[in-house]
Amino acid sequence: MRESWRWFGPGDPVTINDIRQTDATDIVSALHHIPIGETWPLAAIREHQALIESCEPGQTPLRWSVVESIPVHEDIKLAREGCQRYIDSWVATMENLATCGIRTICYNFMPVIDWTRTDLKYQLPSGGYALRFDQRKFAAFDLYILQREGAERDYTAQEIAAARQLFEQLSEQERQQLTNNIIAGLPGRMTDAYGLETFREMLANYRDIDADSLRHNLFRFLGNVLPVAEKLGVKLAIHPDDPPRDMLGLPRIICTAADLEILFERLPSPANGITLCAGTYGSRPDNDLPAMARQFASRIHFSHLRGVIRDSDEQRSFYEASHLNSDVDIVGVITALLAEERRRAEEGPVSEIFIRPDHGHQILDDVNKTVNPGYSCIGRLKGLAEIRGVVKALEYRN
Repeated sequence: MRESWRWFGPGDPVTINDIRQTDATDIVSALHHIPIGETWPLAAIREHQALIESCEPGQTPLRWSVVESIPVHEDIKLAREGCQRYIDSWVATMENLATCGIRTICYNFMPVIDWTRTDLKYQLPSGGYALRFDQRKFAAFDLYILQREGAERDYTAQEIAAARQLFEQLSEQERQQLTNNIIAGLPGRMTDAYGLETFREMLANYRDIDADSLRHNLFRFLGNVLPVAEKLGVKLAIHPDDPPRDMLGLPRIICTAADLEILFERLPSPANGITLCAGTYGSRPDNDLPAMARQFASRIHFSHLRGVIRDSDEQRSFYEASHLNSDVDIVGVITALLAEERRRAEEGPVSEIFIRPDHGHQILDDVNKTVNPGYSCIGRLKGLAEIRGVVKALEYRN
């Protein structure tokens, strides 16, 4: 496996030289400063690549190998008139990346918002901090802060009462923090930050878009992209919707094994693949991660390895747990990934799967530092060490 590490660019508190010390070999990055829908210029890609790959004599080299992500413009997801120019721009960015030797691209097709959490600094019994999604808090936001039209249809009477009670207990500062966590954007976000009124307007754009419509729009997008990707030798790796279920009245279409079966039956191109995000898929109790890793092994171009622990009384709520101590069988997932790598090696040139530790805890010296939520250094290093240990043990056994 190729051990990679996400880097958000020159403003990332975790520097390239910090990453070098982890012994990761590959970098996952993107040009976050370029507005969504614009082509990434070749010169800008090369400049960013030089920041990653240039090093002093005797230093361990790093390589920018994976892009996470090229954002997909909302007009593409909505199939608005004129969206072809944004598709063409996305393809041009892919071509420029391939020119620079970067041929693995993680992307997602989530409407309006990217990955969503209600708590960015949830304190664990250990004293460290984790990311958390609390369904009750989310309902309180949806019903009583956002006041989304028709929101009450998505909740039971009991859920509405519980959300109301929680909302009334929140201070004004806590309500604002909850709002910011959900809609004001995260570092490295793939969507723009919103105010409440703008957010309502964005949601309203999807009033007549159901799952079938959104899936059709994804197929249209990929119908333009995949033939070019095949010619370039680029592997596309779609990331699951996070959390993997409908929310805020928005359809989500990459949530389960059944969703992936639909995608690959319609578009069987070898360039069409997935990012196996263990934590995202694992936040649904009906997703069997080792089984999914085996079923879609040949389609896995990239994997985020992390775990979650779901609340026993509310399975939609979860916090991001230690990499090896969660509701996700990470050992089983890694076993499947290693088996797939062996299969690939037997069939031709070695095609290793890029992996990275994902969303580490904020612990030790990082507790009092300013960090990108989920992307502090020490917690991810702990996760990488645990993953590395599992890989070594399984390789030794085989």
